[in-house]
Amino acid sequence: MSLLDSIHGIIARRVLLNYRLDPAALRKILPTPFRPKLYRGVGIGGVCMIRFRQLRPRMMPAWVGLSSENAAHRIAVEWEQDGVPHEGVYIPQRNTNSWFNATFGGRVFPGIFVRSRFDTEEAGASVRVRIVDDGGEQLAFAGRVASSLPASSVFPTLDEAAGFFSLGATGYSATRRPGHYHGMELRSLNWALEPLTIEDARSRFYEDTSLFPRGAAEVDCALLMRDIDHEWHSRPDLFSLPDCVALTVRR
Repeated sequence: MSLLDSIHGIIARRVLLNYRLDPAALRKILPTPFRPKLYRGVGIGGVCMIRFRQLRPRMMPAWVGLSSENAAHRIAVEWEQDGVPHEGVYIPQRNTNSWFNATFGGRVFPGIFVRSRFDTEEAGASVRVRIVDDGGEQLAFAGRVASSLPASSVFPTLDEAAGFFSLGATGYSATRRPGHYHGMELRSLNWALEPLTIEDARSRFYEDTSLFPRGAAEVDCALLMRDIDHEWHSRPDLFSLPDCVALTVRR
């Protein structure tokens, strides 16, 4: 069993800021073995902004657990793995305020993190998150709990959105070796979503016109989860096959 498989804790706050993405633009930026998972003809991506509390090996008491702020830019994808179709998310960028995560991510456990400053504010129904690293502001978000999704969302109901994002628990990201991807799975032991009215949303990644031409990335909706008991589980490393159209767990 991997060290990762023994880690659990509380998700104190998780915001999913979601974008509708042009499939043609996605195909240009995703590593070839991964392809966009489409919903009603559009790609879905976004940023998961998550605050962990009491993160620790399962057999240790809660008071020794670590807390940290983290963010993952995520794109819903599908892929062929040893002849079997799979789905999850591809993660092109991770940010953290944790020295531990930035130092050992990609070495001791999956995921390469950029050390960043997180400015957060949570007051009642309102949530604000701003992420800044050496490259400047990466993301700014502000939202307030709402009664329903916006009418402009591609998801007709909150249940539809919850069902789609529940299938994105397994994430893969690039390593320091081309064609080699690390994976991990976030298992939420209880699941409750609230929609958010978006008051501000700026993402350097999704607003980069060299990646997403004007109109290729549009804000769709935002969702909030709080006080979620969770576990981390390792997933097998994946490697590109020579034809670069599928992945394998065997190197």
